[in-house]
Amino acid sequence: MTTNIHTTFDKIYDRRKKEEFLNQRSKVIWFTGLSGSGKTTLASGLERLLFKKGHFCQVLDGDNIRSGINNNLTFTEDDRRENIRRIAEVCKLYLNSGVITLCAFISPTNEIRDMAREIIGEEDFLEIHVNTPIEICEERDVKGLYAKARQGKIPNFTGISSPFEAPISPFYRIDTSKQEAEKAVEMLFEKVGEEISW
Repeated sequence: MTTNIHTTFDKIYDRRKKEEFLNQRSKVIWFTGLSGSGKTTLASGLERLLFKKGHFCQVLDGDNIRSGINNNLTFTEDDRRENIRRIAEVCKLYLNSGVITLCAFISPTNEIRDMAREIIGEEDFLEIHVNTPIEICEERDVKGLYAKARQGKIPNFTGISSPFEAPISPFYRIDTSKQEAEKAVEMLFEKVGEEISW
């Protein structure tokens, strides 16, 4: 890190004041799971419900991030790590702004999620494992990504040619094949409600 960087965090309103203004506690709700498991569906559904209840949120989704801020990264192990590192740093900025951030990223290994947790902070990182079976994920795959991966057309595809490590002790574990999306979102809201309310 260069010695010519001088942060201004001590000169701006702190997180507590922004949380008081928004009447909520900012947290990072981190959805992890296979492609097609329901991460984005749950994150966007929870955002709508939280917003309806008066909470201010921001959803960060894998495809959206990779089409913008991280469009220079590939899917190699090093680039996946850098992808998550940058996202975690963005989450930290949102956290300090009092915003509830909903992240939907495969983030396939415990090591890579632990890095995000360390950047964001253990007490503010709510890990949600979307534990939907790979067979269901493949059935839902309207883009045909799993089929292409099985044909060798997509390298380093999580669950096929690249491993996914299930979280050891997530904040919450949910299988979206066992209930409708609306019910799953309600279950999530009940789980995170105490974490984000004063």
